[in-house]
Amino acid sequence: QLQLVESGGGLVQPGGSARLSCVASGIGFNYFAIGWFRQAPGKEREGVSCISSSGDVTKYADSTEGRSTISRDNATNTVHLQINNLDPEDTAIYYCNLNMYWGQGTQVTVSS
Repeated sequence: QLQLVESGGGLVQPGGSARLSCVASGIGFNYFAIGWFRQAPGKEREGVSCISSSGDVTKYADSTEGRSTISRDNATNTVHLQINNLDPEDTAIYYCNLNMYWGQGTQVTVSS
C-alpha cells in the first residue's frame, strides 16, 4: 500500500510561481517513475510532467515546458514540481501519480 499527499497549492498571481510537493508513504517509492497531472474545471485530466525512478530522466508537457521543473528526493520519498510564470490557464487541481496510486490533489488558482 502506498499513499501520496500533495501540498503547496494556493492562490497565485499571474506571473508568479508555485512549488508543489508530493510525499509518499509506504514501500516502493524508489522503484517507480512519478508523474504530475492536473485537471481544470470542465476539462479532462492531463499530464504535466514526469520523472524517472532515479531522477535522471524528466519530461514535460508542451504547456509547461521551459517554465517548470520536476525533481525528486528518494531519501525523503518526495517529489516536487516548480512552475514559474503562472497563467490563469494553469488553474487546476494538481495530482501526483505513482503506478496505480493517486493523491487527493492540491488546488492551484492563478488569479489577480
